[in-house]
Amino acid sequence: MKTDLNYEAVIIGGGPAGLMAAEQLAAAGRRVAVFEQKPSVGRKFLRAGIGGLNITHSERHDIFCSRYANSATAIAPWLTAFGPDELVQWCHSLGIETFVGSSGRVFPTQMKAAPLLRRWLQRLRTSGVIVHTRHRWLGWDTNGDVLFEHAGDNRTVQTKATILAVGGASWAALGSDGSWAEILSTLGIACEPFKPSNCGFNSPWPTAFADALAGQALKNIGLQLTSGKYHRGDALASHYGVEGSLIYAASRDIRDTIAQQGNCTIYWDLLPDTSHTELRASLARRRRGDSASTLLRKLGIKGSKLTLLKALTRKADMQNPDALPSLLKKLPQQLNSCRPIDEAISTAGGIPLRALNDRLMLNDLPGVFCAGEMLDWDAPTGGYLLTACFASGLIAGRGAHDFLCNRT
Repeated sequence: MKTDLNYEAVIIGGGPAGLMAAEQLAAAGRRVAVFEQKPSVGRKFLRAGIGGLNITHSERHDIFCSRYANSATAIAPWLTAFGPDELVQWCHSLGIETFVGSSGRVFPTQMKAAPLLRRWLQRLRTSGVIVHTRHRWLGWDTNGDVLFEHAGDNRTVQTKATILAVGGASWAALGSDGSWAEILSTLGIACEPFKPSNCGFNSPWPTAFADALAGQALKNIGLQLTSGKYHRGDALASHYGVEGSLIYAASRDIRDTIAQQGNCTIYWDLLPDTSHTELRASLARRRRGDSASTLLRKLGIKGSKLTLLKALTRKADMQNPDALPSLLKKLPQQLNSCRPIDEAISTAGGIPLRALNDRLMLNDLPGVFCAGEMLDWDAPTGGYLLTACFASGLIAGRGAHDFLCNRT
């Protein structure tokens, strides 16, 4: 057992929340270190940027806050302290320029996470933050020191404040495996069960269409739930069912419906720019003798949308002009189950927000703060998840500084 390290504050987890907490503490003049179990920090952050790092969203503040559903009231103060505008300015302070896409989403000009992370780590090191990798957190020893496993040996670290930013329970290969919940449960900190969020769903395709649909993008399409909620965007047909940003936006409601009822029926709007009335009028003007395929082509139904329509309906209905408008505007598909939790972009479950004070310190463990995806929220993609992770790290870091001030 080695006991050779001593810091005023220790951050466990090297993702955006943990690194932001470290930045706040270092800026306040604290001796702080980040401990990460993987060989390098920010692995899931880098993975999120592979297809283009959506850092935040440019929509109005009140609308932005509402995206967090049942957690919106608790999260709103974090976003007041560090919301989308502050996050964009923070990127600029690192020399990372941003732009607003056509959907209102905000991206770094270079689109990738790696340049931002490199500059951020350079600034953290310059400010005195120490980063220890390959340190797996084991809890606390009987003296109250933080206990890690490193290089086959256990080592303890003395500290006065600990910030946990250890992630949720998806993408275990990148460091988020949820195993920390067992450590906290032994100390009486009950965690909500983990559930997949921003995930795909299983819905077997008819055999004749499975190969044709797998990997097909469904562009500019609408999705309606039985509750009446409507989303619009892009989705992706997969070999197992459906996924993509449009599905992720509705995933919380779909997941909860499946849990309650055993399945969930969604309704595709194949022509979101055309009303039901306009469709009927277009069909009324059809030429006598037009085939079903000709009618659909004239309406703009082709490619992956045509394949989706064929897979989810009967040929007789497609050839019935009276039934066609309803099919094109409200095409039903039954989703049977969520994809495995480790495939999900994020997870719900974890530390209940009610277990924390407004500085994100655990009510039952003074001096221990929590931030990021380990908290029980259900943030959608589109920049909302990342923004709240950054914001929670800022709140926890400043909270830890205040806690240390009150101890002296």
